[in-house]
Parts: sequence; structure tokens; C-alpha cells
Amino acid sequence: MELENDRYFLRLPRYQDFNQWHRLRAESRKFLEPWEPTWRRDELTEGAYRARVVRGKQEYASGQAVPLFIFLKGDMTLVGGVTIGYIRRGAAQSCMIGYWMGERHAGQGHMFAALQLVIPYIFAGLELHRIEAACIPDNARSIRLLEKAGFQQEGYLRGYLKINGQWHDHVMFSRLATDTDKGRKTDS
Repeated sequence: MELENDRYFLRLPRYQDFNQWHRLRAESRKFLEPWEPTWRRDELTEGAYRARVVRGKQEYASGQAVPLFIFLKGDMTLVGGVTIGYIRRGAAQSCMIGYWMGERHAGQGHMFAALQLVIPYIFAGLELHRIEAACIPDNARSIRLLEKAGFQQEGYLRGYLKINGQWHDHVMFSRLATDTDKGRKTDS
């Protein structure tokens, strides 16, 4: 599974990505921890990474999730990741997205560019109707990103996810297949 344009290359994580992943996550730990579930003691070990890759392949094969690493196409530098998760079929036809960016790559438009590849894949490739994303209300960068990517704020979820050891309220955003790039509904 690969998505690409002239500047970015997104694909499933591989074992050989460990060194880049480890370096980026380790140097970005303080930057990422406030927004992520509590890191386990073995979070950055090669064994934990290998288990993550195996789980990602299984979830992709079963249609439950699509975990993707984001690379700069020129030199294949890993800058972050985005996961299309909690894929629901049947009446829902929806998914949740989550994402992370290495600290030294944050604020440079990489995640917005990645979403410009991921969103069409979700709607046309996976044929889903709805994308959801939740973020902590204090995460102004994430809120701006979602709004710029055409997501609309839907509501406030109390004690929604346990992040960095604490239950946090979240703001829920969504984008529908019938929304335009600005998040407004089309006539169809």
C-alpha cells in the first residue's frame, strides 16, 4: 500500500525503518508525549517496533486499519506517521485518523500534504463515507490542521481518551465524502 506525489511517499511501516523511526521518536519524545497514550517502558525498543509492524500488517490485511509512515520523497527521510484506524463497514462506512509528526519536521506543512493524499484514498480507495478525528482542545496545531483539511468540528467529548496517563476531553471533527475541500456539503 503506497500513496505518493512529487514530494511525499506514504507506505506501511517496514522492519528496515526501525533506525529512522527510533531516532525520530526518541528525539521528539517530549514534544509527542503530551498528545499520545503513555509510552511503555519498552516503547522505543526494536522488539516493540517489530511487534508494531506485525500488528500493522495484520490490521491492514484484515481491513481494520492502514498505518502509514510519511517520507520526504527526495531522500526518503521519515517525518511522521498517519493511521487510518477503526475502519467500520456496514451502515457506518467510517474510520478514525490519528497522526504524529517528528518535532524537527513540525509546522512545515508535511502533515497537511500527507492528508491531501490520505483523504482521497479513504473516500475513493477504501470507499468510506466519513472520517473522524479527535484532538485535545489545547492542541491548537492539530485543530488548525483539521480545519485547513476541510474537517468540521462536531462536538466535545468528555474524558474521551487516556493521553499521557490522564483522561482528557477531546474535540471531535469529521469530514464526509460529500464535503468539498472546505468542509462544506456538496449538492450531491
